[in-house]
Amino acid sequence: MLKLRVDVFVVEQKCPYPEIDGNDPHCLHLRLLYGSDLLACARLWRPTPADRPRIGRVAVSPHHRGKRLGEAVMREAILECQNAYPDMVIEISAQSHLQKFYGSLGFTPISDEYLEDDIPHVDMLRSPQ
Repeated sequence: MLKLRVDVFVVEQKCPYPEIDGNDPHCLHLRLLYGSDLLACARLWRPTPADRPRIGRVAVSPHHRGKRLGEAVMREAILECQNAYPDMVIEISAQSHLQKFYGSLGFTPISDEYLEDDIPHVDMLRSPQ
């Protein structure tokens, strides 16, 4: 999973940043597998008294794109958050070019565009259903 994230976020997107940030042990990780092949993944942050549940590090293997796997892993991540925290808003920090994708999953932008590691992002929320 870490290799996929580094391959996508650091190598493919040409964005040298500390992918191994020390937060993984505190998160729930979703993996979409076909046999032993990792097709997609996501990282879910549990809420703290100061924060909402958060979905991040959503990645799809370059060899399996175009199959709606990003949508599948996001739907599962949303369902997991809703089951664990039914009355809480879910937060994401989305790459700006993916706003329409996340919007189709019920997320709405709540911030202006900003740069995170030199990539345009926007904060988005999804209200409880």
